[in-house]
Amino acid sequence: MKPLNLTAAIRTRRLKRRQSLSHAFNNQFALEILKSDKLRVSILLGVWLSACVVLSFLAITFSRSFQHAFHGKFDGFFLAFLIGVGLTTLYLLFERSAIDRLIRTEKDGLVALRFLSAFIETSIPTLGMYMSGQFLGPVYGLYTPAPMVYGIFIVLSILRLDFRLCVFTGLVAGFEYIALAMWVISSEPGMQVEPILIGVPHHLFKGIILIGTGVVAGLVSVQIRKRILSSFESVEERNRISRTFGEYVSPAVVETLLDLKPDLRSENKNVCVMFLDIRNFTGFAEKRTPEEVVTYLESLFEFMVEIINRNNGIINKFLGDGFMAVFGAPLSDGHDCANAVRSAQEILAKIREEEERGTILPTTVGIGLHSGQAVTGSIGSALRKEYTVIGDVVNLAARIEKLNKRFGSQLLISEMVSKAVGSVAGAISKGTVTVRGREKGIEIYQLA
Repeated sequence: MKPLNLTAAIRTRRLKRRQSLSHAFNNQFALEILKSDKLRVSILLGVWLSACVVLSFLAITFSRSFQHAFHGKFDGFFLAFLIGVGLTTLYLLFERSAIDRLIRTEKDGLVALRFLSAFIETSIPTLGMYMSGQFLGPVYGLYTPAPMVYGIFIVLSILRLDFRLCVFTGLVAGFEYIALAMWVISSEPGMQVEPILIGVPHHLFKGIILIGTGVVAGLVSVQIRKRILSSFESVEERNRISRTFGEYVSPAVVETLLDLKPDLRSENKNVCVMFLDIRNFTGFAEKRTPEEVVTYLESLFEFMVEIINRNNGIINKFLGDGFMAVFGAPLSDGHDCANAVRSAQEILAKIREEEERGTILPTTVGIGLHSGQAVTGSIGSALRKEYTVIGDVVNLAARIEKLNKRFGSQLLISEMVSKAVGSVAGAISKGTVTVRGREKGIEIYQLA
């Protein structure tokens, strides 16, 4: 039987978890694009109906001018226009309903159907120009407001966040305009109009502008999509760090972690571990309500957490009447033991200060510090992970904290911490002490 490759198994689980998250995000992102597409059709429908209302108003107000321009055929044109309005409105309503159905069922539509809808929509101005030309004269249909509608379709295609669809919309608009213009020019070569109106370069240039607009719209959609994905990754990274470290990391540490983007995989690091315990807490809690106990703990932890954070440490876990803090993981400034000692001394000084001010009840704590190698990283399952520190350094730091009861002290550090920090004013050697669970003794120093 082959031995289990634990590292490979862990990597496989991580890869599957990332793929699962990526799949979930892609599904959600596709759903949001559908909602954006629905908004696009709604805007298009609103613009279309508004334009129809405006044109109807102008037709009624300036009916004589319209009759003259259409050589007395305006009534026929207006009837054909209303039929076109009705058919276009029905199509847009159908398209909006289809997108809405996809959103409700959380299904992504076929790509081919999106290209088909883009083709149909973008062909509406082409049909408008052709129909106008039947009443105004073929070439004059090219100079109605219909070609300007191409731009609306191209701009709104950005909401689809698909470079290909934007470019396709521009291509349909450009080629259809050029094709219609070439057909008009070639069908009646002897037209008595100004040369500029039937100049091939003129119409080619307009078509090329439409194609270029589609490309620009596509590039804009790519940038918007990138910004959305980048924002999601940034939020997901922040959430990952927040889930891992909880609410007990300073904003500065969070920002540094976001900049460094650590993988938080298991690794060996030299750390300094602090254990803090509130003395006589069981007797205190026995005589008070749960609300009073919580208020008391919060009054202490509020400034203790702030001190730990300020000295580049993190609260790894709360232990009811105390906590475990780590200096040197996941980040280290090279002065982990000094930071831990300074934090412990500041906590003791702050407790005395708050007692004198009467803001907290008389409180005694025990603090133990030890430094050494530990395994650090995120441990847990896909549902719940926790950044933790594992190793003998943790166990020994906890044992050192408990020695405070034997010596009647409040702050004890190991020989390793003492060597890392150097001489500490007021340090008293307690000699080599044997702690429970260890055969070899360790030299202890009392700082308070």
